[in-house]
Amino acid sequence: MTSPPDESMIKEPEFPSRRAVLAALGALPVFAAAAPARPPSAAAAVDAFVDPSAQRQTIRGFGGMNHTAWIDDLTPAQRDTAFGNDEGQLGFSVLRIPVHEDQANWSNEVATARRAIEHGALVIAAPWNPPAHMVETFVRGDQSDAKRLRHDMYGAYAQHLNDFYEFMRDNGVDLYAISVQNEPDYAHDWTWWTPEEMIRFLRENAGSIGTRIIAPESFQYVKSFSDPILNDPEALANLDILGAHLYGTPYEDFPYPLFEQKGGGKELWMTEVYHPNSSDSADLWPQALEVGEHIHHAMVDAGFQTYLWWYIRRSYGPMREDGQISKRGANMAHFSKFVRPGYVRIEAPSNPQTDVYTSAYKGGDSTVVIVAVNKGTSQVSQQFTLADSTVSGVSSWLTDASRNVAPQGGIAASGGSFTGELPARSVTTFVVDVGSSTGGDTEPPTAPGAPTASEVTATSVTLSWSASTDNVGVAGYDVVQVSGGTETQVASPATNQATVTGLSAETAYTFAVYARDAAGNRSTRSTTATVTTEGTSAGTCGVDYRVVGEWGSGFQGEIVIHNTGSAALNDWTLAFTFTAGQTINQMWGGTPTQDGGTVSVTPVDWTRTIPAGGSVTVGFISSRGSNNPAPTDFTLNGGTCTTT
Repeated sequence: MTSPPDESMIKEPEFPSRRAVLAALGALPVFAAAAPARPPSAAAAVDAFVDPSAQRQTIRGFGGMNHTAWIDDLTPAQRDTAFGNDEGQLGFSVLRIPVHEDQANWSNEVATARRAIEHGALVIAAPWNPPAHMVETFVRGDQSDAKRLRHDMYGAYAQHLNDFYEFMRDNGVDLYAISVQNEPDYAHDWTWWTPEEMIRFLRENAGSIGTRIIAPESFQYVKSFSDPILNDPEALANLDILGAHLYGTPYEDFPYPLFEQKGGGKELWMTEVYHPNSSDSADLWPQALEVGEHIHHAMVDAGFQTYLWWYIRRSYGPMREDGQISKRGANMAHFSKFVRPGYVRIEAPSNPQTDVYTSAYKGGDSTVVIVAVNKGTSQVSQQFTLADSTVSGVSSWLTDASRNVAPQGGIAASGGSFTGELPARSVTTFVVDVGSSTGGDTEPPTAPGAPTASEVTATSVTLSWSASTDNVGVAGYDVVQVSGGTETQVASPATNQATVTGLSAETAYTFAVYARDAAGNRSTRSTTATVTTEGTSAGTCGVDYRVVGEWGSGFQGEIVIHNTGSAALNDWTLAFTFTAGQTINQMWGGTPTQDGGTVSVTPVDWTRTIPAGGSVTVGFISSRGSNNPAPTDFTLNGGTCTTT
């Protein structure tokens, strides 16, 4: 059995390890990394307007993995800590287990899975390899012993998956879904699949399996793997859940417009991640707060219905080895304990003020849950207003440097509004008891005029619009960025003008405006307006080049590209020259084109933008001769780069 993926090291010099790839893509802190993309930020704090009628995805739950072949099974007490929802428990509602290639190991997964179901959790399963007799080896790049499912074994493999489903069902575990393959696009230690192979399996074989089907579970939510499935009606018909992993995936790559377009009736699950790394203690603070922000973006930007960690119990996981909840686990618990299966995410401003991230969820007609992450170094006040609602009570729970999901005192409310205090570097969950607004002012303001743009720069725009009118009085406006069917609130001015900052150069943004009154009534949306930010020059850049390792006639290299300009660079092109016959065979973080010694590199989705003052990292495998000098003549978008 291969070692677990988060703890594997380089076993053969020709292949980068998972940790090397994660480092190259920014998921580990030991190398320079691109700053995660932020939504446009307003010049002042935004009154967080929560609209329970604007419903988004239905939440299936939060959870993690139990893999008894690689680590010890959870103890009975730890199962209750993971899946129970009393004080000191995580409230997880989804368990992921492996489909072992050896049927003799299947029974090892039953006890924890059965206890999870007794607590009301869903259980899903994922295979790493088919049984050995179904596999053949082939040459894939520099990997001479790569594994794939034999093309004459697709039917037998479907039967293998169905046998596992039936075995678990007969032992009291009715699997909610089963995956075709764990990480088919990062399979140095397990089984590779191409998109074409997975489409064939979905078309011809997946329909014979007795439960829901998950695919493709790409290592980094690589859309080029799942796009072909969404574009193939026969394959898509046999897909129930589009599953993805988020190792090193930047926030700007979380949205998936093609799924919104073609994924009707399908579920969207995030089925595995650890974040930000597996090397630090899960109790390291404030680093653990990165988990809260990561879940926020997974729910709001990506629209995932689940968020599943890798190992539930691990030094870097939600549960420590001693069975106690870690700081990372406390961040997860702020969602998992309160945002229960069947809750629906509702519209709320994602980033109402600097370093504050909010999301809201509706449970039935009388409960709204708001999770607020404050990554700033100062305590801030945040007002929340629930549209067309009266707030009858607000309870809250807090995690910060010294407290874990600690209950706080009640919060006073007025009408549909209340103000929460967010301590520095904290995550707070508010549980709001609500009812329909009755009596008083129920008439909304008129729609504002279409916004017009002025003072457009590469990173900001000032918007103004014709004022609304109201029978009592307009209290303020909410400016939203519109992308497809998604709105992100970016400003909440009291007057009919706002400046939106934090934009990317040469990028089109669509904005609209709502008006609201003191009673919480909100107008219809204004007409939208699209603004394109100004461009930037080629800018200046710096390049760090290093050889990570060498062997025989090959080596692994790494290039860190620094944007030393004042504006973000999009769709960049890096050029350089090899002088000793080196030839790139494989690259991650970029797409190479080589003509003799001249190399041109363009970005992939997750490295497309280099923020001002930020960087991206490209890794590659190359052949070499007896000498291996560093490349020369580095340029970015035609501008000369400094090198170190």
